[in-house]
Amino acid sequence: MVICRKVRPSHAHADIVPIVHLWLSRLLIPLGGHRAFITAHGFSNDALAQLIGLGHWIDPEDCSFQPKAVLSELRKLSQNAERRLGKAEVPPRLRSNVGKLAALVGLSDIDCRILEFVVLIQHERMLDDTADELGPISTSRALGALAILLQLPEAAVRASLGSQALLAQSGLLSVDRSGATVLRSKFELLSNSFADHVLSDDTDPITLLRDTVFLSKPAHLAAIDYRHIDRDLTLLRPYLADSSERGRQGVNILIHGAPGTGKSQLAKVLAAELGCELFEVASEDEDGDPVTGARRLRAFRAAQRVFSRRRALIVFDEVEDVFNDGSSLFGPRSTAQVRKAWINRTLEENVVPALWLANTLSGIDPAFIRRFDMVIELPVPSRPQRARIIEALCADLVEPAAVTRIAGAEWLAPAVVARAAAVLRPIRRHLAPTQSTSAALERLIDNTLIAQGHASIRGGDADRLPELYDPALVRADVDLARLADGLVHARAGRLCLYGPPGTGKTAYARWLAERLGMPLVVKRASDLLSKWLGENEKNLANAFRQAEQEGALLLIDEVDSFLQDRRGADRSWEITQVNEMLTQMESYAGVLVASTNLIEGLDQAALRRFDLKVKFDFLGAEQNAELLRRHCASLGLVGPGPREITRVAQLQRVTPGDFAAVARQHRFWPLASAAAMVSALEAETAMKEASKASMGFF
Repeated sequence: MVICRKVRPSHAHADIVPIVHLWLSRLLIPLGGHRAFITAHGFSNDALAQLIGLGHWIDPEDCSFQPKAVLSELRKLSQNAERRLGKAEVPPRLRSNVGKLAALVGLSDIDCRILEFVVLIQHERMLDDTADELGPISTSRALGALAILLQLPEAAVRASLGSQALLAQSGLLSVDRSGATVLRSKFELLSNSFADHVLSDDTDPITLLRDTVFLSKPAHLAAIDYRHIDRDLTLLRPYLADSSERGRQGVNILIHGAPGTGKSQLAKVLAAELGCELFEVASEDEDGDPVTGARRLRAFRAAQRVFSRRRALIVFDEVEDVFNDGSSLFGPRSTAQVRKAWINRTLEENVVPALWLANTLSGIDPAFIRRFDMVIELPVPSRPQRARIIEALCADLVEPAAVTRIAGAEWLAPAVVARAAAVLRPIRRHLAPTQSTSAALERLIDNTLIAQGHASIRGGDADRLPELYDPALVRADVDLARLADGLVHARAGRLCLYGPPGTGKTAYARWLAERLGMPLVVKRASDLLSKWLGENEKNLANAFRQAEQEGALLLIDEVDSFLQDRRGADRSWEITQVNEMLTQMESYAGVLVASTNLIEGLDQAALRRFDLKVKFDFLGAEQNAELLRRHCASLGLVGPGPREITRVAQLQRVTPGDFAAVARQHRFWPLASAAAMVSALEAETAMKEASKASMGFF
């Protein structure tokens, strides 16, 4: 047997935290980590050996490695550590910050000691590495190990880390009970950077949560920008105010709407009105990486505890992260479904009122939806409100005419305007002298709308009322001016305008909206028809709801596309589509104008629901002549003589649309005289005759 010369043991590193040194010793001896640490030929971790005072056994020059002697020396070092460090405490900054959290959340002394240990094992690499010497361990053994490390009763540790205990309910610390793993992985803190925050800053506890919950910035929209949901807000405002004053529990509001409609801004506006702080649950960490739904729920729990004594609101945006993050109908369940009991309990017992924001309710279990106190849809603002928002956000960038044009974009959300303004404002001085900020802003917004799949702002030009429009120059079987007078008085009515294309049906609806002083909501078949089952009905319902919210005249163009006679329907969705339209018509209290070129194929029940059917037809001789005079004057041509009047009066199938088409030709194919205009009109009508003659032939 080789006898080694005695070598003075090296001491532990002076910079190691004393309490960590003590825990290293307990991991190795009482908990049995030495079995993996001391091998037959050396240490599994030389750095650890050096740290705890066994560095002289690393590659000894005068003898071989002796495991039994090393273990004996390790036991003595452990006993010495217990004598010297038995009363060691965690670093003062950690103790202070955990104490502040304890005061807010109500943690016990045992809760605090467990939280302190988990923070340090997340932060101190050597403590983590030494704990790995225990190998994968079960939850039960992990809790037992924690009791030995902290010298606490095991029953107390188990109670402190129970699923209903404060550490778990506050979201500060959770236990992974799914299977065997290393000690560090058994305990999960509120966030990946929580340990760093608690150890680095002696500050307000709110800042310790900064990558999970943060104080919201002020709103750049105002209450006036939400007039389109006034009926909902007249209920929501007093409810939140009363709940805040009384400290009512379980106050949860679900606000849903397309991205960019201003849901987050609405939360900020409400908080300002109530005089509350507004805290948002983060959806990404400090590195910009997304935060999982489970972690966001834990952040929400922590916020509920931390802010329970403050006058506050909590916003949980992008709730799809929690309620609709399952992979498929038959795949993994969503985070909310996995934690259904906790979600239900939260929606009944949370102390701080919460605003939950969703881009869509699709995929969210109705069982969750019914537990919210209020469910409010936030649509795109009405045209007047869009104009107001554009002026408020872009007053220094846009001209009045452009405001009107941009506001006409039906799907323009406030966020799109705000983003475009933020891009343009810092670069405005670099624009070319010939490029106006107004045009640049319009282009930025237009590009975004097109990328989102919406119509171009410039496409709205086709919806403007023709400059020469006059209902007297439209041939109909009723007095159109008198009809408008009656609607001015009634403010309600359902009209069906039918007749050949170009006879002025759509233009009359636009003129009527101006005559009534109402906004105009135009819906064409392309706006309402979808390839997805059930979407047509939703689109129809949304169209009527939008018109009602805006107090607008609703024009549904090409209504024959979804009011086909149900007697000839081959598919069930064709019937449900008509039924939805009839239901909406019955309940609509405003002015509805539907236009069609094919009235013969309309459902008979639908026809009965229109208060008045108005036939539009080809122009008469006098109307032809008068329109010729007006267009010649508009184009700067010499007025027509008797010969031109006679020629145009003889045309049989002329519509106001034909005159408009010829006027457009003049922009690139100038007309020299009234006679040239008549010739162009004759060519237009000849095309119709040729088309009519060829029908039915191949």
